[in-house]
Amino acid sequence: MTYTAADWPITAALLQFPHELRSGGTVQDADASVWLDVFTEVREAGFSNVDLFDGWVRPGDLSTQRLDELKATAQAAGVGAPAISAIRRSVIDAQNWEENLAYSHRTLEAAAQLGCEVVSFGLHQALTPAQREQLWFWTVEGHQDPVGDSETWNNAVTRIRELGNHAAELGLLLSLEMYEDTYIGTGDSAVRLLQDIDLHNVGLNPDLGNLVRVHRPIEDIHELIAKTMPYANYWHVKNYLRDENVARGQYSALPAPLETGVISYREAFKVALEHGFQGIICAEHYGGDGLSVSATNQRYLREQILPKTTDYKLGTPLVAQGRQQPQAS
Repeated sequence: MTYTAADWPITAALLQFPHELRSGGTVQDADASVWLDVFTEVREAGFSNVDLFDGWVRPGDLSTQRLDELKATAQAAGVGAPAISAIRRSVIDAQNWEENLAYSHRTLEAAAQLGCEVVSFGLHQALTPAQREQLWFWTVEGHQDPVGDSETWNNAVTRIRELGNHAAELGLLLSLEMYEDTYIGTGDSAVRLLQDIDLHNVGLNPDLGNLVRVHRPIEDIHELIAKTMPYANYWHVKNYLRDENVARGQYSALPAPLETGVISYREAFKVALEHGFQGIICAEHYGGDGLSVSATNQRYLREQILPKTTDYKLGTPLVAQGRQQPQAS
């Protein structure tokens, strides 16, 4: 069954919901009523699904009982939870890779218990002190994976393949989030990494916004779309306004709704469908009332971009696609 604009599963990112509670403590240890408030707010914004972004709650660190409680709370609010995005837990972090790898395995186990379809991992690492001081953390450079370091590259391949095999055993898709200055930070490098991992259930989360927002020259967006979409199996979508004064070496970017930024999602989805994309989409936005902008992004996709009927031409994917049954919002 092919998805259409009416039933394509689109999740809300939970970027605007903090892990730390104003009243003290964390979402991790909070009463389920705190979770219910967030899920209800997401549902009332127009979403029928959430991405359990682990900057809000860490499913991999919840007990079996608490995971059941989390799942029941989402259902009570009327939202599904088909995806988890595990952020800044790189399995090639020089200091913390063993802990991060163990956490990633726990996250996969949690995803299976929750009934998720896909887990998104990345190689981006913790924000630096300089990044944490900025209004927009991407305006200064953060961690960079070592270029030309075959040992670190092979460690990435081996450890992600280990996670991919575990995901396959659990019936899950694994998606690798594209992020600047990592081994998943350019079209060529991301594709090469996937080809070296060589597992059908491991694909790309082509988060193009992460790559166009940096305040320096960027890869050609059209080429980036062409290279990455054949491997997409989950997709964080967001956009940015961008200005370049090459003569003076000045570059800037600001968050923008999907339809007004420099990335043409009309083009990107055409290419993705040509290569068989049927993955879940996650609507994101940084800053301000990000949930409402994400809801605007969802409406834009459903009203303007996604196919209205099932008779569209769908290409043959290079990686496994979604297994979730369509659920109307």
